[in-house]
Amino acid sequence: MHALSVLLVTKLVVWHAYSGGEEKALTQVVRSFQEQHPQGPEIEAIGVPYGNFADKLQAAIPRGHGPDVFIQAHDIVGQWSKLGLLEPLNRHLPLDEVLPTLWPETIAPLRDGESVLGLPLSFKSLALFYRKDLVPQPPRTTEEILAIGEKLKAASSPGNRRYGLVYEAGNFFKHAALLHGFGGSIIPPGSPIPKLDTPEQLRALTFVSQLVRRGDLPDEMSAVLTTQFFNEGRAAMTINGPWFIAEIAPGVPYGVAPMPVISETGNVAAPLTSIEAGFVSARSEHPAEAAQFLRYLAGPQSARVRALVGRQSVAETTTWQLPEVQHDPVLSAFLAQRSHIVPSPTHPAMRAFWEPGEQALRQVLRGAEPKDALRSAQKLLDQYLRPAPGTAQEKPYLIALSVLALVLSGWQYLRLRHRNVFGEAWRERGAYGYIVPALLAMVLLTLIPFLVGAGMSLFHRDLDGGWRFVGTQNFRDILLCVDGGCFEPMSFYFTLLVTLLWTAANVVLHLAIGGGLALLLRSPWLKLRGVYRMLLIVPWAVPNYITGLIWKGMFNRQFGAINGLLVLMGIPPVSWFSHFSTALAANIATNVWLGFPFMMVVALGHLAQIPNELEEAAMLDGASRWQRLRHVVLPLLLPAMLPSVILGAVWTFNMFNVVFLVSGGEPDGATDILVSQAYRWAFTRGHRYGFAAAYAVLIFVILIIQSALTRRLTDRR
Repeated sequence: MHALSVLLVTKLVVWHAYSGGEEKALTQVVRSFQEQHPQGPEIEAIGVPYGNFADKLQAAIPRGHGPDVFIQAHDIVGQWSKLGLLEPLNRHLPLDEVLPTLWPETIAPLRDGESVLGLPLSFKSLALFYRKDLVPQPPRTTEEILAIGEKLKAASSPGNRRYGLVYEAGNFFKHAALLHGFGGSIIPPGSPIPKLDTPEQLRALTFVSQLVRRGDLPDEMSAVLTTQFFNEGRAAMTINGPWFIAEIAPGVPYGVAPMPVISETGNVAAPLTSIEAGFVSARSEHPAEAAQFLRYLAGPQSARVRALVGRQSVAETTTWQLPEVQHDPVLSAFLAQRSHIVPSPTHPAMRAFWEPGEQALRQVLRGAEPKDALRSAQKLLDQYLRPAPGTAQEKPYLIALSVLALVLSGWQYLRLRHRNVFGEAWRERGAYGYIVPALLAMVLLTLIPFLVGAGMSLFHRDLDGGWRFVGTQNFRDILLCVDGGCFEPMSFYFTLLVTLLWTAANVVLHLAIGGGLALLLRSPWLKLRGVYRMLLIVPWAVPNYITGLIWKGMFNRQFGAINGLLVLMGIPPVSWFSHFSTALAANIATNVWLGFPFMMVVALGHLAQIPNELEEAAMLDGASRWQRLRHVVLPLLLPAMLPSVILGAVWTFNMFNVVFLVSGGEPDGATDILVSQAYRWAFTRGHRYGFAAAYAVLIFVILIIQSALTRRLTDRR
C-alpha cells in the first residue's frame, strides 16, 4: 500500500479594473510575488469592468463568493464598511511598520475609527494637460487660460474653431475642482450630508455660465470629443487624469501641469482625488495571506513597477525618490498636484449626489441661470435623501396575503372543476411529463425572480445596507407623488404619459413604415427585391445598443451628421437633447430605425398569404390600384398584423437601451420612460431598490391591463 500525499495550495483571487499599462504592471507584480514566495499562495488576478465593479462586489461578498483581495477607489468605503464587506487590516498586519512609508493623506480616507480598512496604492487626481505647440508655458491662473483662449479664437477660422480649454463641463467630478477653488466643498462644514445650494457653488457655476456665454466652451463635450479636440489641436488644454495619457495620439507634444489658481479667489482649483486602494474581503477564507499579499502590493518593490510601467502616482513615498521617477515629467506634475487635492467624500449619501449635481451643470450649460439650476438640483437632492419610510407591521400583510391566496386558490379550483379539467388532465397525464422541464424552467427563471422582486417592493434598503419592511409605503409614495408634483418630470404620472406617447408614436411609425415598405417590396415591377429586403433587415440585425450609440453621435450638436445636413440646407444646428420635444424625437427616430424591419418582415409574410385571385377579381371589376389596396389588401392585412403590433408595443414600452443610450433621459429626466426611471432609482439615486421594485410591479400591472384589453379586442375580431 502506497502512501498518498496531497499538497493543498492556497489560492487568492484578486479583482481589479485595470487595463493597458496598469494591468501589465499588476501582472508583473503578481509574478514577482510568486517568485519571491514559492511556498506562498497562488495569486489569480481577474479583470472586472469598472462600470459594474461595485455592484458585482456587493452581490458576491455577502454570499461568500467574490475575491479575497480587490482594488478599487476609496469613495465607496463608507458604504462598504457599514455593509460589513471589508476586513480590518489591523488584525493581520503590523501597521506601525507599513503605514509610515505611505502618504498620510492617502491613509486618512481609509480609516474607520481605529481600524484601517485598506492600503493605498495610488492617488488619481486631475491635472492640466496642455499642448506644447500651442502653449509653450502652462498657465498658472484662470485669467491666463482665458487669455490663451481669446488668442486662439481670434486666430482660428469659423469652420475650424480653436479653444483654450476644453473638458467635460457636465461632469461634476471635474467641476468639483472649480468648487474647491471658489472655497466650497461638497459636504459643507457643519452639514451632515452633501449640499448643492451654497454661495460657493453659486460662484463656481456662475464662472461656468460666463464661459458658456463667452463661447469659451464647446457644446455637448464628452470624454471622446475632449480627446479628439486635444489630439487634433483644436484645444490647447484640457482637464483630465492619468488615464488620459493612453488616449493621447502618438506625436502630440504634450505636458502636464498642476491645476491653475482661480483668479477671483487666489485659491488653487483643487480636484477631487480617488485614492486607489487594496482591500481584503470580510468573507475571505485566507485573510492573513490576503493581507500579506496586499502589504507587498503597497510596498516599495511593487510601487516602483506600478509607477514606471503603469504610470501610477503611487502612495508609497520612497518610490518618488528614485531618479527615474523624479525625471518623469508626467509623474512629477501629479506629485506637485498632491499638495492641492481633496479626497472624494465617502459618505453613503454620495451615491445619490452625482445625478442632481450634474443636472445643475447641464442646465447651466444650456443657458439656465445658475441660481435657478442650483435651486432645482437641491430640491432633487432633498427628494433623494428624504427620510426613509417608517417600519410597518408585517402581521396584517401576512394575514391579508394568506386570505387572498386562499380565495384565489378556491376560485381557481372551482373554475377548473366546473370545466372538468382535472379528469382530462389525469387521462392525459403521460403528456404532462413532456412539459415538466419547461415548466420548471419557467418557475425558476421567471416566477421566482418575479416573486422576489415583488416582495422587495414592500421593503426599504437603508444607506447602511439594512432592509426594513415598510409595507405599501413605496407604492403610496409613487402614486401619491410624495417626491413632488404629479406632472413634473420624473414623477410616475408624467413618466407614464411619456411612456405611452413614446410607445404609441413608435408603434404607429413601425407599422406605417414597415407596412409601406412591405407593400412596395411586393410590387412585381420592382427589380432586385431580394437585395432590398436583405438591406432593410440590417437595422434589426445590428444590436440595439450599438445602434443607440451611433444615433447619439449623429445627433451631436457640433459633429452630428443630422446637424451637418441641416447646416447644408441653411438651417441652424439643433441642440437635440436640450428640449423635451427634440430629445423625444431623437429617441423615437432611433427606435423607429430599429423597429420597422420587424414589421416589414411580418407584413411581407402576411401579404404572401393573400390570394392573388382576390385582387385579380377586383381588378376585373374595374377597381383601381388604390381601391384594391384599400378594400382588399388592407382589410386582410391589418387584422393579421394585430399580434405583431401587440408584441411590438410590449417591446417598445420597455425599450430601455434606446432611451438610456440616446437621450439619457435629457433634459432633466423628462424623456425617461418607466423602466429607465426604475433603473435610476435602483442604481443612481442611493440604491433605493425597494422603490425601484415598486416601479417594476406597477409596470407589470400596466402591461397586464394592456394585454387584457388587446386580448378582448383580438377576441372580438
